[in-house]
Amino acid sequence: MARILFLAHRLPYPPDKGDKVRSFHLLKHLTQQHEVHLGTFVDDPADTAHLSIVRSMCAGLHAPLLSPRIARLRSLAGLISREPLTLAYYRDDSMRRWVEDTTRRLRFDAAMVFSSAMAQFAAAGLPTFVDFVDVDSAKWTEYGARQRWPLSWIYQREGRLLLEYERRLAKQARGAYLVTKKEVALFESLAPDCAGMTRAVSNGVDAEYFVVDTARPTPFAPSELPVVFTGVMDYWPNVDAVKWFAAEALPALRRRWPGLRFHVVGRNPTPAVRALVGQGVNVTGAVPDVRPFLQHAAVVVAPLRLARGVQNKILEAMAMERPVVAASQCLDAIDAVSGRDAVSADSGEDYVAAISGLLESPRIASAIGASARDFVVSRYSWSARLRELDAELDQVVSPRGAEHGAVRKNFTTA
Repeated sequence: MARILFLAHRLPYPPDKGDKVRSFHLLKHLTQQHEVHLGTFVDDPADTAHLSIVRSMCAGLHAPLLSPRIARLRSLAGLISREPLTLAYYRDDSMRRWVEDTTRRLRFDAAMVFSSAMAQFAAAGLPTFVDFVDVDSAKWTEYGARQRWPLSWIYQREGRLLLEYERRLAKQARGAYLVTKKEVALFESLAPDCAGMTRAVSNGVDAEYFVVDTARPTPFAPSELPVVFTGVMDYWPNVDAVKWFAAEALPALRRRWPGLRFHVVGRNPTPAVRALVGQGVNVTGAVPDVRPFLQHAAVVVAPLRLARGVQNKILEAMAMERPVVAASQCLDAIDAVSGRDAVSADSGEDYVAAISGLLESPRIASAIGASARDFVVSRYSWSARLRELDAELDQVVSPRGAEHGAVRKNFTTA
């Protein structure tokens, strides 16, 4: 048993968006075997209601509120100094003091850093493991290529400086992880001096939670053909995806299938997303449970153009036995076979053809859904994915680890 300092940029509960799903399951996995002290930020006041759940999992917790508006203003200080704006965004004196005080009182065996920006708080000399998740620097560079000046300059600057920071972390860390082998290859192409310093630890899915229940009622009208997209709807790649799909694929689909309706399911829809609402589009906002929307969808789509890596939304829909039509890069990231486990599409015409084919042949759609469930259960359980970290952590556990006195905690999601 080790004593671990866990640092995450956002409270890992509830697991209702991509990064929180991954950080929650990583935290859950570690607390089942080790004594974990968590330093994190609450960037949504509604999440304060969940602090007691997270506190029950951890031996120690520090979770100050982070105001996105104030943090954005603070990040502008990074323009004066030659550092990524991301670091200034999360800089916080209370977090620094908590880490320093906790480190003085306790002897940690290791630090687990979730998201590179939190590495600024890790104690010097402590064996540190960094979960980059994605190559964030590449995302900023890609965002910059799609913007006009001055945002293009700011975003590309962020991409360049954040890559320098990611390189330093990869070289200093005891272990560094990315979500897919393609992300590892991307990072090594951008930072060839870091070749062999990172490896892939994929996301998983809670297949016991995301499972079909015949008693679960449908949220859709009986006469419609529901096509569903799920995700947090103030996240830029999700916003881009639904806008693009509504413009490039939906009109042709509705001409062919008048009863088809596109449901955008997820909290915090931006004005641009809400503007899509009309005869063929429904924007739900936050829902208490995404599973009814997935289970009763005719087709689930993930037309992501700006996101890479393992998409939890795809794994969850597959676990719910739904036929998924997704960007080819998203299916490649999980090694799903198009036509068997899901269907790949990239152009608007691709999506129209793929979705129409599934609607025309319920038998094929059902077979793909069944294969999708089998694929996820056999290859993407969280326990199997995160077990790979255990051996590396075991190498840094001190001989006195058993003397920490931590009580093993068990935690199960609802």
